[in-house]
Amino acid sequence: MPDNAKRPDPALTRRRFCQVTGAAACTAAAGGAAALSAEFLRPRVLFEPPTAFAAGAPEAMDVGQVFVNETYHAYVIRLGDGFRAFSSVCTHLGCITRYLPGERIIACPCHGSRFGLDGEVLAGPAPRPLPSFQLAVSPQGEIEVDTALVVPDGTTFKL
Repeated sequence: MPDNAKRPDPALTRRRFCQVTGAAACTAAAGGAAALSAEFLRPRVLFEPPTAFAAGAPEAMDVGQVFVNETYHAYVIRLGDGFRAFSSVCTHLGCITRYLPGERIIACPCHGSRFGLDGEVLAGPAPRPLPSFQLAVSPQGEIEVDTALVVPDGTTFKL
């Protein structure tokens, strides 16, 4: 081909390729920023289950009876002078304890801690008693336990 002959003009030059690639990168970055901004503006709500539950009517529980609620990890115990509610989470390393009706104690299956029906430590590595929960009477006349409200150890509720 002679030097003075014209070459066919390609449809996409190097300059046009860089322009198109740059515009595409800027469009992708703007789209990503818009998506993140929209996600940031959307409210984030944490829906947690309620912390209170009904343990039944007070007259339905006999003295010495232990009501176990596995969903809320709690025990409700009727004593001679009232009611108490405890966490079933061991104070040693957070294992879930079990009520042993034959021995009338609460025992941790992980490391051997044992608790009395008053929540006090009887044996084992647990450093403190089981936390006590707030009790009240619901409008329906049932015992209501609120696991979010911890009361001082030894608190007995007369319902």
